[in-house]
Amino acid sequence: MNYLKNAMAGLVLGATVLSSASALAANGYVGIAMPTKSSARWITDGDSMVKLFKDAGYKVDLQYAEDEIPNQLSQIENMIVKGVDVLVIAAIDGTTLSNALENADAAGIKVISYDRLIKNSPYVSYYATFDNFKVGVLQAKSLVSGMEKRGKGPYNVELFGGSPDDNNAYFFYNGAMSVLQPMIDSGKVNVVSGQMGMDKVGTLRWDGATAQSRMDNLLSAHYTEKRINGVLSPYDGISIGILSSLKGVGYGSGGMAMPVVTGQDAEVPSVKSIIAGEQYSTIFKDTRELANVTVGMVQAVLNDTKPEINDTTTYDNGIKVIPSYLLEPVTVDKSNWQDVLLGSGYYKKSQVN
Repeated sequence: MNYLKNAMAGLVLGATVLSSASALAANGYVGIAMPTKSSARWITDGDSMVKLFKDAGYKVDLQYAEDEIPNQLSQIENMIVKGVDVLVIAAIDGTTLSNALENADAAGIKVISYDRLIKNSPYVSYYATFDNFKVGVLQAKSLVSGMEKRGKGPYNVELFGGSPDDNNAYFFYNGAMSVLQPMIDSGKVNVVSGQMGMDKVGTLRWDGATAQSRMDNLLSAHYTEKRINGVLSPYDGISIGILSSLKGVGYGSGGMAMPVVTGQDAEVPSVKSIIAGEQYSTIFKDTRELANVTVGMVQAVLNDTKPEINDTTTYDNGIKVIPSYLLEPVTVDKSNWQDVLLGSGYYKKSQVN
C-alpha cells in the first residue's frame, strides 16, 4: 500500500506543479511521436500526455507510426514543418532519427526522448523513463521466486529479450541477467537451449507472433523429454505469444503446470492472464506519472529553466549522457494486482473482469 500512497501523492503533486507552471508558461505547440497503437500502453501514454498538455494550455499534435520507421520519420519532419516548439519522441528505432533531429535543432525545436532513448544524436535535451535496469531485476526476481514456490531447483529456463533496436531492451536483459547469471553459473538455473545474449534472444519489434514461433522451436528442439519451469519475458505482448506456444503443447492442463512467465506493462490481456493463473507476473509502469514528468520537462524547456532530473550518469546515447528522470517500476502478480492496479485508479475492475 506504500506504493499507492506514493503514487497518488506523486499525481497530486504533479497536478499542482502543472497547474502553477502552466500559469507562467506561454502557450506552446508540442509534437508527440509514438511508435504504435498495437500496444495498449502507448495509447495510454499518448492519451495521458494529450490531456495534460491541453489542460496546461498547449496545442498538441499526436502521431502514431505503427512501428514503421519511415512513417515516424515523416511524421517528425511534418511536425517540424508545422512549427512545433518541442518534440516528444518515443522512437521505434532509436538510431534512425539523426537527420530529423538535426533539422529540428536548426529550427530551434527542443527534443525530449520518451521512454526509449534516442541514440547517436547531440540534439536530445532530456530523457523521461523508468529505471529500466531495475525492471529487469524485478522480472528475474519474480521468475525465480515463482519457480521456488513450486519446488527446489535446478530449474529449466528460457530467455527472451526485447527488440534489439530499442535501447531499453538491453537494460531489461542486463538487469535480469544480474540476477540470473550467478544462478546459471552455480547450476541452479539451466538455460537448456544454451541461447543467451541479446543477439540470440532478442525479439524484433517486441512482436508476440515472433516470440511464439521461437518458443515453438525451443519446445520442439529441447523439451520433448524435459519440462520447462520458467520463461523470462520482457513484455506482456511477448508473454502472450509464449503462453500460446506453451498451451499448444499441453502446459496448463492435464497435470502439466504452466511455467512461470514474466512480463511488463500490465496490459489488460496479461492482467486477465495473471488472474486466471497463466502468466505469473508483470511489471507495472504508471504511464500517468511518466506523462506528468514529461509535461514538466516541456514546460521547463519552454520557460528556459531546468526540469527536475534524478540521473545524470546512466543514459549515454553514444554522443553524450542525457539528463534523465527515472521512475520506479513495480512487480504485479496475483497477490497484489488489485491493490496496485485498481487501488491506484489505473484500471477499473470492469476492464479486467
